Amino acid sequence: MNRKIVIRNEEKSDRCKVEQLTRRAFYNIYVPGCSEHYLVHIMRDHEDFIPQLDFVLELDGEIIGNIMYTKAKLTDENGFEKTILTFGPVCIAPEYQRKGYGKMLIRHSLDRAVKLGYDTVVIFGNPFNYVSCGFKSCKRYHIRMDGQYPTAMLVKELVPDVLDGRKWSYASSPVMTIDEKEAQAYDDSLEKMEKKVLPQQEAFFIMSHSSIQ
Repeated sequence: MNRKIVIRNEEKSDRCKVEQLTRRAFYNIYVPGCSEHYLVHIMRDHEDFIPQLDFVLELDGEIIGNIMYTKAKLTDENGFEKTILTFGPVCIAPEYQRKGYGKMLIRHSLDRAVKLGYDTVVIFGNPFNYVSCGFKSCKRYHIRMDGQYPTAMLVKELVPDVLDGRKWSYASSPVMTIDEKEAQAYDDSLEKMEKKVLPQQEAFFIMSHSSIQ
């Protein structure tokens, strides 16, 4: 059976559904509970948010995926600052994961990012999920954060060789720094979901706190 797939910009009427989807996709994955839906909730009003790169994926008229972008910054050794992109959260409803829909969202949004004039994307995630979309270790592009090459920090040049071998430091948008108490209060205001301690949370902790030498 052929299924109808539509990728389009998020509309105001989609916001509640997207937050619910994000919560369901991330709950208990990285920590007991999650805060990604709170980030989605506050991100849209921040000056670094890019509405043109906020997409939902519909399958037969149902929203099953979302990706959102904000501006970030690279600074070279001479103090030159370069505006770049980061995306996240990117989510697919649990029952549709590992079927290629996430890659569709990423590739569609990256094509649009190029048309908007952006040339570099830096993200944080499990390399297993992103290398097939052309992301590489930050060390290959000499991009550090706090003097380290985090294992989970991945880079994709949208324009070949645009980073030209210089040494860079990465800084994300302030919106990415979440107040955990506010995030918890927001989660508590929603329909209750059971928080669980799961083995993969420790794997995420190891990945997110490790760096490449």
